[in-house]
Amino acid sequence: MIGHQEWAGRAMRPVFATQHHIDGADEPGGGAVFTVVSPRDGRVLAEVADAGAAEVDLAVAAARRAFVRGPWPRLAPAERGRALLRLADLMEEHRESLALTISLEMGKPIKDAYEIELRAAISTFRWYGQLADKLTDESPHTALDALALVTREPAGVVGAVVPWNFPLTIAAWKVAPALAAGCTVVLKPSERSPLSALALARLATEAGLPPGAFNVVAGDGPAAGRALGLHPDVDVLAFTGSTAVGRHFLRYSADSNLKRVWLELGGKSPNIILPDAPDLDRAAATAAWGIFFNQGEMCTAPSRLLVHSSIAERVTEAVVARARELRVGDPLDPATEMGALVGEAHLEGVLGHVETGVGQGARLRTGGSRTLADTGGSYLEPTVFDRVAPGMRLAREEIFGPVLSVLAFDDLDEAVALANATEYGLAAGLWTADLSTAHQVSRALRAGTVWVNCYEEGDLTVPFGGMKQSGNGRDKSAHALEKYTELKTTWIQL
Repeated sequence: MIGHQEWAGRAMRPVFATQHHIDGADEPGGGAVFTVVSPRDGRVLAEVADAGAAEVDLAVAAARRAFVRGPWPRLAPAERGRALLRLADLMEEHRESLALTISLEMGKPIKDAYEIELRAAISTFRWYGQLADKLTDESPHTALDALALVTREPAGVVGAVVPWNFPLTIAAWKVAPALAAGCTVVLKPSERSPLSALALARLATEAGLPPGAFNVVAGDGPAAGRALGLHPDVDVLAFTGSTAVGRHFLRYSADSNLKRVWLELGGKSPNIILPDAPDLDRAAATAAWGIFFNQGEMCTAPSRLLVHSSIAERVTEAVVARARELRVGDPLDPATEMGALVGEAHLEGVLGHVETGVGQGARLRTGGSRTLADTGGSYLEPTVFDRVAPGMRLAREEIFGPVLSVLAFDDLDEAVALANATEYGLAAGLWTADLSTAHQVSRALRAGTVWVNCYEEGDLTVPFGGMKQSGNGRDKSAHALEKYTELKTTWIQL
């Protein structure tokens, strides 16, 4: 990977796509624009076309034409797959510029953008490209005088609304399976991170996706997101973001055409460390990595560390020590371990949670203050609280920042009760050397993913999604195709 100075030099002369991409071409829309500011240093990156209902109408109409009359749904699945593979190759070819764009627009360390975000996004398009022609229909056994066929058909026009924390990875999790299934897509990225998605749209057209198959509109949630959610010609809406906004999309569905809505929402994930954990030092190091990775801007972040009282102080001290040595700095420095939060408003919100935690009696062990303010960027120290009570806001509300809450427990039943005492159910971690405990606790935890003696592990073969108010449906794996297909039964009397 190139060095800090080279990345910083490139950041001074970036070239961004700033117009919507509709029907295979750039589209300026009605002339309204919004400003994208880099949380790295507060610098304006670009003025981007701002979509309202009119631009969303254009994009949905293009996607509908492409679905009803265009070639994409009618291509052989292998042909669709090859187009997705070409797109993955182009993303690899432009990997450095895409990583730079992500790092600048949302503050992610460049090393993570290049090695983790782009690897995941590229792998997703490749995986679904390879899967496209390997799906099979069914022919159930019926009476001898009939033939029953169960076919899986593309659901239609998909609206995808994705957040800023992993702007290309989460977009790929929705766009790739939808396209592989033969759907057409309108993607609305976050207004905080539209530049990487607009670049992706151009690459998709270059890869040979036909006009209207993949469209991108930039704009905010109240205007563009709402228009997409209410649009009567959108058949499926896939959303990743906050639980509050997820509720809006369910209402939009009810108020329009009862489109299917698939939601991946917030989390307040517990990470349980038992005294028999096979390696307490590794468990503590992973707990610290999990909450501070991506500046804590992770829906799966293990923000509640549940530790048996007999080892609580040892584990907490290890996490605090790691937090204090973590390198917070310029996202464009490959040595940086934690970059900038996405923006000033978000930083102020996280600082508000810190202030509330102190006010409610939790003990601030380290961090909790803004740092690197002279850069003009939005940086926060890695923050650890202990003596957190279950009823405190620190233990209940999603903070979406590098803030860890440590809660102690005395027995396994208490640990499970604490872990499940949340409206969320996205992910959980468990550290134990006992196989029976691992199975029993994993079954008892109300979470879509449970990691045992690790955290944030997995690949595209396994599904990802939540329970309770963390949402429904699954991204990743072959199961994701269930969101973008309809089952049709054809009964033939012989």
